[in-house]
Amino acid sequence: MGNSNAIFWPVMAQVLLIYAIYTLVSVRRIGAIKAGKAKPSDFKTPFVEPEASAVAVRNLSNQFELPVLFFAASISLYVTGGAGTAAVIVAWIFVLARLVHAYVHVTSNRVLLRRRLFIFSLAVNLVQWLMLAIHIA
Repeated sequence: MGNSNAIFWPVMAQVLLIYAIYTLVSVRRIGAIKAGKAKPSDFKTPFVEPEASAVAVRNLSNQFELPVLFFAASISLYVTGGAGTAAVIVAWIFVLARLVHAYVHVTSNRVLLRRRLFIFSLAVNLVQWLMLAIHIA
C-alpha cells in the first residue's frame, strides 16, 4: 500500500464517532430540558449538568485526548509513506477500540471495562508510533 490513502478511512471513522458523540450530547441535553431535569442555563457550568448528558460531555472530551495522538500518528504515517497495510489495520483496531470504549462510557459506564478498553487503545496507539519510528529510522 505504501503511501496509501486507505489510512484516512479509519481517521474519518474516528471523526464520525466524534460527531456522533456531539449529537448524543445535544440529544441528552435537550431531553433533560424537556423532562424538566435541567434548564438551558444549567449548561453554562458543566458541574450543574444532569448525569446522562455529563457522561456524554466527558466522553466528548475523551475524543480530544488520546485520539489526537491517533490523528497525528496516522497523518505522519501517510506523509512519510508508512501508511501500508499493517498501519491501516492498526488504525482500524484503534478506532474499533475507541468505538467500544465510547459505547461503554455512554451506556453502562462500567469503569473497569472502560479502563481496560482505554489501556488497549493506548497500547494500539503506541504501536502506531512505534511503526512510524521504525519506518523513519
